[in-house]
Amino acid sequence: MMKESGMSMPVSVGTLLQADLQEDPAYRDDGLCVVGVFGKSNMQSGPLKESLLNTLADKNIFPMFGEAEDGGSADSLIQAFYDQENRVLYLHLSSVCDSRQLLRACRSLGADTSHSDAHDFWKGLERQHCLHLLYLFSVCHILLMVHPNQTFDVTYDRLFRAMDALRQKVLPLIRAAIKDCPVSKEWKLNCRPCPPRLLFVFQMNGTLKTNEGNPDKPKKHSPRRRLQHALEDQIYRIFRKSRVLTNQSSNCLFTVPANQAFVYVIPTADEDQVSTLLTQLRANCILTDQEPSVTISGPRKYQQMRRSARQLGGGGDAGGLLVVSQLVDCSLKEFLWQHVELVQTKKGFDDSVGRNPQPSHFELPNYTKWASVASKLHHVLISNTDEEMAELAAKVQSQLKVLDGFLDADSKFSENRCQKALPVAHSAYQSNLPHNYTTTVHKNQLTQALRVYSQHARGVAFQRYALQLHEDCYKFWSNGHQLCEERSLTDQHCVHKFHLLPQPDEKPDVDHNPPILNHNSRGRSTSSCNCGRKQAPREDPFDVQAANYDFYQMLEEKCCGKLERIDFPVFQPSTPDPAPASNQAQQAPCEGSGDADRPKEPSSAQSHTPGDASLSLALSLGRSTDSLEPYGEGDGPEKQGQPKRPSLIDRQPSTVEYLPGMMHSGCPKGLLPKFSSWSLVKLGPAKSYNCHTGLEQPGFLPGSSFLLPWDLVIRSRSDEDAGLSEPLDGGASSWPAPNKSLIGKRGSTGGLGRSRRRDDMARVFVGFEYEDSRGRRFISCGPDKIVKVMGPGGAKDPATRVLNTDMPLYIPSPSQGRGLKPHFAQLTRLFVVVPDAPLEVTLNPQVQPGPPPCPVFHPEQTDIVLPPDGLWVLRFPFSYVTDCGPCFPPKENQPLSNYKVLRGILRAATSNPAPQ
Repeated sequence: MMKESGMSMPVSVGTLLQADLQEDPAYRDDGLCVVGVFGKSNMQSGPLKESLLNTLADKNIFPMFGEAEDGGSADSLIQAFYDQENRVLYLHLSSVCDSRQLLRACRSLGADTSHSDAHDFWKGLERQHCLHLLYLFSVCHILLMVHPNQTFDVTYDRLFRAMDALRQKVLPLIRAAIKDCPVSKEWKLNCRPCPPRLLFVFQMNGTLKTNEGNPDKPKKHSPRRRLQHALEDQIYRIFRKSRVLTNQSSNCLFTVPANQAFVYVIPTADEDQVSTLLTQLRANCILTDQEPSVTISGPRKYQQMRRSARQLGGGGDAGGLLVVSQLVDCSLKEFLWQHVELVQTKKGFDDSVGRNPQPSHFELPNYTKWASVASKLHHVLISNTDEEMAELAAKVQSQLKVLDGFLDADSKFSENRCQKALPVAHSAYQSNLPHNYTTTVHKNQLTQALRVYSQHARGVAFQRYALQLHEDCYKFWSNGHQLCEERSLTDQHCVHKFHLLPQPDEKPDVDHNPPILNHNSRGRSTSSCNCGRKQAPREDPFDVQAANYDFYQMLEEKCCGKLERIDFPVFQPSTPDPAPASNQAQQAPCEGSGDADRPKEPSSAQSHTPGDASLSLALSLGRSTDSLEPYGEGDGPEKQGQPKRPSLIDRQPSTVEYLPGMMHSGCPKGLLPKFSSWSLVKLGPAKSYNCHTGLEQPGFLPGSSFLLPWDLVIRSRSDEDAGLSEPLDGGASSWPAPNKSLIGKRGSTGGLGRSRRRDDMARVFVGFEYEDSRGRRFISCGPDKIVKVMGPGGAKDPATRVLNTDMPLYIPSPSQGRGLKPHFAQLTRLFVVVPDAPLEVTLNPQVQPGPPPCPVFHPEQTDIVLPPDGLWVLRFPFSYVTDCGPCFPPKENQPLSNYKVLRGILRAATSNPAPQ
């Protein structure tokens, strides 16, 4: 086959088959016996299987210590060594059953590998081991199964049954792979040269006790021989019971001889190593002296050595009976060679039993024929590198699932356990569930179902069935049980199941899947119109237009449509399809900027001096600052004669993009909404309010409809300080109330002396009206106080208290319901009675409907001057919505002080009458 030096060391079978080796002409026509070795090894100092091969070949083929350089890949797990003198090819299989491979596999696993991943890793190695075993059972005549102790491992029964099932599945694929090989038809049909004979080699761990009770009548066989017979009976009985062995050997995965020994027990090594070596040396010397002068090789040489050993033990006296008994226990090579002789003499194995035994096929190929078949099978079962065999190899891999039923008992137990736990978990999920429920309820129920599932499920299938539980619960929820997740502007859920919103010209359709419906929380409240003279029930709104515009427009047609009003500026489109502005610039106040929490100063709002913001925006619009048109003259003396540039507020609002939400401190400049959430109407002249009877409107609690007086001192032009105009907003710079000292222009102190006329004092009436969800209304005279007038004369509390403090946006309703949940009344209107006097009353409402970073809301026009002689009503928005979402009303445990109307809502100043 090859030169002796070419196979002095073992090589992987893949390397052997790929090499173009030429047979030695002297052995070209001789048959080749293939012996496979597999099994397990323990943590002993030297590997058991390698040492047995060294013994069989009488050479130090495999290293006894240290790790082999190769052996990590699938191609190198089978090592080949050819014994040219005896015409035997040894194939040695390594697997995770060996300590070296097991250590290598453990090192490849990471510390963070999950339980299921580790299980898949080990089962993958086990499937790989089965494919390698199937390869050995398909190309070998004899197989040696090596075990590290003297007890038969019954798991081999399950392994062989799994391999037999796998072989039946892949047999058509193997036939297709070797159909063109130069072998006999029987080999192509059965996909193996013969039914391989399986031999068992056990390593004895302890010393066997001999029967020394009657030395005159020794046993016929030694204890080791009797152990071998007992193991043979046990193994044969087990394999016959499981039908791994049947009467017809051609149908079995392997065979065992009926009249020959197939179990060998390696005795325990003698503790006296020196005596053992001397005995072996003496035996070798005797055999050498008795050898004939003619050199004989091959099987005849082994037979002659065997006869010489028997003759050596046959002579002697009766006292040597014990020696004869020990010589009957043959060596490992003698045990193996009685089966090798049957192969090399082409007699084959006749292992069929029963009444009508059928002869099995047998073929002894030369190396060329054997290599052609072994190479094809290696590509299909192990390497998967040949492109021509890639399709067959893929089909073989797909058939490996048949092994799971035999080998993966852990997964089978885990599957059954998890399948029983799933219905229990489903029942836990569906317990106490309403027909429709939200995501929060779904997650809570799913958590409970997973807790129940984890109490019953075990094993590697735990995670897979937990994911299935997730999917099953989600399907149950989404299949007609999913509640609409939309929340109203008052933080209430829509009661409908999951649905679609109708388009502008589309009607609701309940039968559609999913149904087409408008949102509805089944929440109803009572609210008043813009002027407050008419009340009507309203649905719980889900969008800002329905909350702050549509409801009041509906009532305006019935009540206050003809009243005088001040319209706030809104978006006026110049294109047919205007687009909402990008919300990138509007997200800043939602993320908590400090400027959003402070009220906007009127002076800075009215400034015409361009700052850094206007400069940067002008540059971003593609214009330089020099291209801005001059705006006017400055107010300060240092700015006299210098042209001024327009600020962002003075820019014309966009007619292409509109503001999608409400106006607040974080909105980009130059954008207006499509509608205004505020309303400012005039109920009538100033005399239409009677301070003795209060507001005559529905819904007010008794005695709480009276406005608060705000007395202001007015200077006449005939006085020496005529022409001055100072603010009268009730602050530090305002004119004092009557009977208060007044600091004049020249520093002199004066009061309401005779130089004053009676028309120097004007009275403005102010009222902050609150309204709860049941339509009950009242005027507040302080952050924690309600106006209550029991007799004639009107309200006595001055308005300076409410004007000089931040008024709460929500206060507890004075008439609570029977439930435990508190009812809040919301600031909805501001009543202002402006007298017919030289006064300028400026309105500048600013509302902060939540804790920081909630922005400050204001109308589309700030600093509104109310005309004199009028009863004006400012209606606040019902809901406050930013681009980040609605600002919900406060909950029970939230402080109401974070929801407020900022001070400075009203300012008063004297006005110069027109010259006559």
